[in-house]
Amino acid sequence: MDQRLAIVRIFAGTLVLAVLLVAGRLIEAHAILKESSPAANATVLGPDVSITLKYNVRVDSARSKVQLSHPDESVTDLPLLKQVSPDTLSSKATGLTPGAYKLQWQVLAPDGHITRGVVPFSVKVS
Repeated sequence: MDQRLAIVRIFAGTLVLAVLLVAGRLIEAHAILKESSPAANATVLGPDVSITLKYNVRVDSARSKVQLSHPDESVTDLPLLKQVSPDTLSSKATGLTPGAYKLQWQVLAPDGHITRGVVPFSVKVS
């Protein structure tokens, strides 16, 4: 009887471990912004600003987009540069005037989910 109980406990422990591993992978597959340049709420020197968005997982650059909201509320699509890392998107905004801007991003993660976010920042010109 003790041997059967030990086998049941080993099976149950293995099953719980497998469920935790699968659940952890599913959660990790969603794209979450880890770092940005400019950083959220930062003030940067313009008129040209390099943009880098780094995520916790690889993102599909062909199905991702980055837009820049200007102080006058107009929106510009920013062209994405060639990916140097599968978890990073890069672009460059040029000719910016002083004021408050927002980077609006949308990415497709390996799990098939689209994630969106906003990074507000300000530009000053020296």
